[in-house]
Amino acid sequence: MSSNTTARTARRRTLRLAVAALTAAAGLTLTACSGSDAAGTKAASNADMSTVAAESSGTGSPAGAHGSDAQAGPGAKTDTKAEAKAGTAGSAGKQSGTGHTAGGGRAASPVRTQPLVDGSKAEIYKLGEQHYRAKIVSRGSVLATLETNQHDDGLDANDMFVVLTLGGEVHSWMGGGQTGPGTFKLAGGWTAKVTKLGELRYRAQILGHEGAVYATLETNQHDVGVDANGVYIVLSNGGIISAHE
Repeated sequence: MSSNTTARTARRRTLRLAVAALTAAAGLTLTACSGSDAAGTKAASNADMSTVAAESSGTGSPAGAHGSDAQAGPGAKTDTKAEAKAGTAGSAGKQSGTGHTAGGGRAASPVRTQPLVDGSKAEIYKLGEQHYRAKIVSRGSVLATLETNQHDDGLDANDMFVVLTLGGEVHSWMGGGQTGPGTFKLAGGWTAKVTKLGELRYRAQILGHEGAVYATLETNQHDVGVDANGVYIVLSNGGIISAHE
């Protein structure tokens, strides 16, 4: 074999090895690229599945927010019903309160009714401890009202004198009036010293033995009275004084 032939054969072998090497390298590159693409696709797929799982379980913020809204909806409806019910109860309370006020405003029944010397009668009401009211009634009409409140009360009703005591007792008599100012002898050994203080305003000092002042009556646009140890005394706003045992 000549030297030229030997050189050509060597070159052919070298080319085949180069081609084989290139082919192998291309195969490896394709395999690597294919593996990388598959891994990336799998990772993306896993990431997508993780996102879906999170949304389904409600742990993600969109699902959590939606769940919160769903809970707030029925809660709001319940609160509305509760408010409506409370409003109805409030209205009933107001109606009940109004009924109670109306009931409290009605006049109580008198504890007793007592005839007076002129044919009228006194309806006596107890308002509290030592607190009484007496209505002077004639033919169904209330002519006058007396009321005790820590002191006796009295009335001159056209020469009929009436005293209402702290204990709710009523005493009436006719006549015996004396007009002040002046000093007058009264039933039971009392003496009254009547002075004028102003228009429809008089004062009467009730004097006992040796001139000691037992009580003082003073009118101020209305009559007054007192129970002086069983002697009943009335001083009118016109300065008339009368007493009765």
